[in-house]
Amino acid sequence: MAHDLPLQTDLAALLSMSFSAIIHELHQRLDALGFDDIRPAHGFLFQRINPDGATGMEIAEHLGITKQAVSQMIDYLEQHEYVARRQHPKDGRGKIIVLTERGWQLIHAREAFYKEIEQQWAAIIGSERLEHIKSDLSHIILNIHAGEFPQRLRPVW
Repeated sequence: MAHDLPLQTDLAALLSMSFSAIIHELHQRLDALGFDDIRPAHGFLFQRINPDGATGMEIAEHLGITKQAVSQMIDYLEQHEYVARRQHPKDGRGKIIVLTERGWQLIHAREAFYKEIEQQWAAIIGSERLEHIKSDLSHIILNIHAGEFPQRLRPVW
């Protein structure tokens, strides 16, 4: 007799499954628009370079990975025309990573899709309940982090 696995109802599992559901839906929609060469980890990188650009070191610190790993990600994104390396405006020897037109198209599509996904969730549980969830999570995060939202949002997988 097969045993069913227990339903995952602890908070960490529910938050993880919720995050996975959002990211899965987002990437299905992005794929349909021709952004099928983007992976979830790239989104964390885009958060750091959007809107003013960033150095490789700033991105590495933001993601908590090596500068070499960031360089590989930047190489990939540059080959796919999402980012470009430019001369740093304040450091003649340095480079800054900026979004290209395609990169900005991706960012705008992502923002629109996040809004649509949130509207879908509101249709399931109601706008007021969704706003309560967002408010409660914000309150928890602010209390854990001394009244400020963390500046870094890293992949943890």
